[in-house]
Amino acid sequence: MGEHMEKTSIQWHPGFYGAAELELISNKDVLEFQREYNLSKEPLRMDLLIIKKLADVRIENEIGHIFKRYNVVVYKSPEDGLSIDDYFKTLGYTCLYKGMGSTVNQVREEELTISVFREAYPRELFQALGRSGRMVEERYPGIYYVHGNVLFDTQVVVTSRLGKEAHSGLRVLSKNAGKEDIMAFIEKVKCLVEPGDRDNADAVLQVSIAANEGLYQEVRRDLGMCEALRELMKDVIDAEIAEKVAKGREEAKKEGREEGREEGREKGSDSATLLAIRNLMDTMKWTADQAMEAIKIPQADRDRYAAML
Repeated sequence: MGEHMEKTSIQWHPGFYGAAELELISNKDVLEFQREYNLSKEPLRMDLLIIKKLADVRIENEIGHIFKRYNVVVYKSPEDGLSIDDYFKTLGYTCLYKGMGSTVNQVREEELTISVFREAYPRELFQALGRSGRMVEERYPGIYYVHGNVLFDTQVVVTSRLGKEAHSGLRVLSKNAGKEDIMAFIEKVKCLVEPGDRDNADAVLQVSIAANEGLYQEVRRDLGMCEALRELMKDVIDAEIAEKVAKGREEAKKEGREEGREEGREKGSDSATLLAIRNLMDTMKWTADQAMEAIKIPQADRDRYAAML
């Protein structure tokens, strides 16, 4: 699994879309999220457009305090840079969106905002903005407003500097996620019941796992602490269990063929089960009872297998 993860390019944006919606979940009834909004008939689009449906509602999460009616959102993955040219490209997207209304001035300039998200602090961008006469203000931890010669209200969100309690979904979208952030995210989403919210949490989690597999293996070892994580990762864990069981069965078949006797096949069957139990105990750091429960060994047979371990 680890080798496959390394060879596959991590798709960060689906995780970010999920995290963005979870960040603003308190006001989701007044927000409309349009992912990869097309700016023309050609493949020119911005990452996320958030439409605030009620003007007089203040968004609870401080990321949304800047929001007006139309909010252009750009996400830069950990591998992406963020230069002054990227700033102007985002400005260009916003201008294109403003000019695409079906009637003249349908999208009003004063109703537009820009939000750019990135994990690392964009020092060079902020310096370039300063040299051009613009000012950068840290309005909230990790949230920087750009003032001065700007067409639209603009904020740059540095996810690694966001507060830990309120923004765990964005903080775990990192190749260096912290265990504390992972646990805060799990605690935050474990009570979600609506399918869309659960899908967003799963999208965040899958990206974070792909980027931090070793850390998640470590977190998963304490199942008492991570019951919510086990539930969220059910598909991943079930796949690993199936892989271990299949491997045990294959080795058992080989052993049975080599011995060429009925008792060899019976012994091979026990060997397959024992191998699956041992693999799960080793890789998942489970007890024998937890491993046998995972592969659904009948209660009446567990003492026998435990004696053979």
